[in-house]
Amino acid sequence: MREDLENAYMEIIPVSGIEDRLEALQPNSHLAITCSPAKGVDETIELSEKLISKGFQVIPHIAAKCVSGEKHLETIVKRLDALNIESIFVPGGDLPEPIGKFNNAYDLLKALNECGHSIKNIGIAAHPEGHPDVNEKILMEALEKKKDLANYIVTQMCFDANILGDWLVRINQQGVNLPVWVGLPGVIERGRLLRTSLRIGVGDSLRFLRKKSQVATELMKSSVYSPDKLVKDISEYKNIADTNLAGYHIFCFNQIEISEKWRTETISKLI
Repeated sequence: MREDLENAYMEIIPVSGIEDRLEALQPNSHLAITCSPAKGVDETIELSEKLISKGFQVIPHIAAKCVSGEKHLETIVKRLDALNIESIFVPGGDLPEPIGKFNNAYDLLKALNECGHSIKNIGIAAHPEGHPDVNEKILMEALEKKKDLANYIVTQMCFDANILGDWLVRINQQGVNLPVWVGLPGVIERGRLLRTSLRIGVGDSLRFLRKKSQVATELMKSSVYSPDKLVKDISEYKNIADTNLAGYHIFCFNQIEISEKWRTETISKLI
């Protein structure tokens, strides 16, 4: 449990001034940077450049639906290589329709593989508790197709340790044996979460609430959600040793300070 939390890294959303709110993090920390449907890939790379200059190790999200075509992808790759970025995450993206020819992550992964780049690690998304728009069989088929074009998996948030653990065992049994970074909700204040989602854009907020109904359910139980019990339950899952759990990808929703405080305090209690 301690090792998983020590290996954890946070995901942040590109909003104005976010780079000034990272003092709570250790120098050289890893940070994933989302790709907003409203702002696109360029905004993600611009923020990546700012954070690299501050000493952070960044993992930009390159959402397939936000890439217009091969020329745009070539430009993105050149910018990533110029910044010496070693790891990216390739989701499909939350746009209702793609802006170009890449309809999903697999399309973009194939194009990336063909265009040549210096990126060492490429991550792909997975959904242990399913997806509101795609059935489970299609999700597993997509994961099996993408696995040979990637180096690691990041899951969406999952609030049930047994569902998560069973899924981790199942994908191993089906030959998907990449390291898995489990999507963990951070410490989330309900009011700040809603304000952050509104800053992204009303349309994005509605999609967020529709696709993350479990987050809303958990938040309705209290004004502040904490993942203590979830992390404990995951660590005690009966077959956890038979999984490729690498650590946690913390969805902090830009509530960086309280999530990092929880992480460091929890680690100190486990030493």
